[in-house]
Amino acid sequence: MTYRGGVPLAEVVRSGFVEGVHRGSVVVLDAAGTVLAGVGDVVSPIFPRSSNKPMQAVGMLDAGLPLTEPADLALVAASHAGEEFHLARVAGLLADAGLDEAALHCPPELPVGEQARAAVLRAGGGPTRIQMNCSGKHAGMLLTCRAAGWPVDGYWRPGHPLQQRLRGVIEEFTGEEAAAIGVDGCGAPVLAVSLTGLAGAYLRLVGAESGTAPGRVADAMRAYPEIVGGTWAEDTRLMRGVPGLLAKVGAEGVIATALPGVGAVALKIDDGGGRARMPVLVSALRRLGVDAPVLEEFAEVPIFGGGLPVGAVRPLW
Repeated sequence: MTYRGGVPLAEVVRSGFVEGVHRGSVVVLDAAGTVLAGVGDVVSPIFPRSSNKPMQAVGMLDAGLPLTEPADLALVAASHAGEEFHLARVAGLLADAGLDEAALHCPPELPVGEQARAAVLRAGGGPTRIQMNCSGKHAGMLLTCRAAGWPVDGYWRPGHPLQQRLRGVIEEFTGEEAAAIGVDGCGAPVLAVSLTGLAGAYLRLVGAESGTAPGRVADAMRAYPEIVGGTWAEDTRLMRGVPGLLAKVGAEGVIATALPGVGAVALKIDDGGGRARMPVLVSALRRLGVDAPVLEEFAEVPIFGGGLPVGAVRPLW
């Protein structure tokens, strides 16, 4: 089964003229996991990219990841901005395991956060593995391998015992067999599931009992949202602004969210761009009755001309 693409979800308006449209797919589940609304293709597989990370973190805990600090667990599920507090925490995890940055398989990169990246360049620095936004996940994978007695070499390969365990957890939480295995931007496997399966997985995460592996991951991410993304990250700001909400962005225009007792949303913008993602998400969350000042901040994305706002990206659905 191949993803068939979505429908117009947002329009780009400049000076009162519609100059473009973003297409995509979005599904809204109620608190019981029933599809409340959906448009586009919400049943064919997509790569959720980093939106899979909370489930991977659950799998690491199940396999013996020896973390007791919730902030460290939030980092394992993070796509961090590369701010100083992120890098220090990744370095600490590696040091605790007697490892250094060279053990990470993720590629050397500059921080994804604009301010962190600018600071590195001002200081004359360049790309490093620890600055890559998935370095927390990779550090967690290394620690899990050490705890489980699995080889560290090749920990990122799909046939490694770690990755086999993580695949099982993702399939369990989504209720779907992975339709494909790809190589994510960080070099680790990424599994294809549907948007409906992804939304259901997030609903299970926020509904888990405190102290269980999924409950610990969901609680850690919501307690330390700035570690999950960064000071200005979209998912960080959402979790700060909507108490109890779990949110995680993924590359190629993906985001998944859930609120206990309310429901869940998963969406993908087909062109992979990020600017339409939040206005569409706000529209979907409002269908669940979610309301908070932070949603007003994301309801439209301004379009500029000559340095001044002249339009916006706004939802159609």
